[in-house]
Amino acid sequence: MPFNRLGLYSSIVRAVLAKGYAEPTPIQEQAIPAVLTGRDVIASAQTGTGKTAAFALPILNRLGPHQSSAPRVLVLEPTRELAAQVDEAFREFGKFTNLRTTLLHGGVGYGAQRTALRQGSDIVVATVGRLLEFLDGKYLRLDSLQVLVLDEVDRMLDMGFIDNVTKIVGLCPKKRQTLLFSATVRPKIEALAGFALTDPLRIAIGTARTPSELVTHAVYPVKHALKFLLLLALLEKIEFKSVIVFARTKHGADRIARRLKEAGHSVSVIHGNRSQGQRKDALAGFKEGRYELMVATDIASRGIDVAGVSHVINYDIPMTPDDYVHRIGRTGRASALGDAFTLATPEDADDLRAIERFIKATIPQLTLEGFDYNAPPPAPYPGEPLRGGRTPRIKREDAAPPAAPVYHPKGKPGAHWKSRGRR
Repeated sequence: MPFNRLGLYSSIVRAVLAKGYAEPTPIQEQAIPAVLTGRDVIASAQTGTGKTAAFALPILNRLGPHQSSAPRVLVLEPTRELAAQVDEAFREFGKFTNLRTTLLHGGVGYGAQRTALRQGSDIVVATVGRLLEFLDGKYLRLDSLQVLVLDEVDRMLDMGFIDNVTKIVGLCPKKRQTLLFSATVRPKIEALAGFALTDPLRIAIGTARTPSELVTHAVYPVKHALKFLLLLALLEKIEFKSVIVFARTKHGADRIARRLKEAGHSVSVIHGNRSQGQRKDALAGFKEGRYELMVATDIASRGIDVAGVSHVINYDIPMTPDDYVHRIGRTGRASALGDAFTLATPEDADDLRAIERFIKATIPQLTLEGFDYNAPPPAPYPGEPLRGGRTPRIKREDAAPPAAPVYHPKGKPGAHWKSRGRR
């Protein structure tokens, strides 16, 4: 069924076709007509199935022309990256309308966001923390709200935001349309849905535990000490367009990125310790092809939509089986084929079995032709923790001599001072 048969205005359909979408995905085909009726909806579907367009298109269709009053639509997102991506989607789908969208998230100043709200916004896309700051500061009113969207609710649950989300829902007008989109609908989400939604229509496409059939999986067993060498060898062997390498920790992501750069790869890094500007540049550069690799923590595993990701490599096995499904969902998107590789050490055996039980499938275990699995382990990389979290010591003769202490006169703010043997 084409988009123009779903009840959307021609201006919305033009924007969809301009983005290169020909036919709706199953979640879009079912959700768009339901949202257009004004009914509350709970929708769950696999990652990469087009959930954003499933609520953005009918919302834009329902709003009509721009109004300068308080926002009529609020979309809550768990992370800055997801908020920015959804904001961009609303702007692109609504480019043939005069509707205005404002993005509210942390990591940047408040001035531009306050100005945008003062000038009038029809749609606000926000992270939970920044929205509460604007509500507490009386910079934003929700009394004109017509539609509330709770997006990636399972991720909000994992990040501990559910109580704040419940608080925000309580501040919204009782007469409204509420849309809840999530990859999974767990008991705590059901409790939130019972509080926030009225007689919702439930839409479930596939199962969140089932990875996309467009993604080919493989596990490459390897000793811990040879893991990075295997990563380099894989990148030499495969023909890739762009690759996301997932690490378990922020510091681990930085170390992997640093070593990949030293090996001659163009690399961006994205994790929670990076500034908003750094995260924005990393994602934009990866999307534009300035970086062939992006090393990321699980902050990028939920909902980040980058076209053309040919491979996902789990350098570290994920913390939970659910995260495995979301990580590999970054490839095999928009009907394109993708590959997902996991580098697994002997210590990862239990986690690997848990993933296989979760997805109800056995992941093939492969070896890379030409790679020396019996090679002696390389010397520890400076500052890189050994297995177990210990950092290799630097030999005393290699260490820099300690700097001589510098003492300042008493009274200089924050300075040390020394006088006749006392400090």
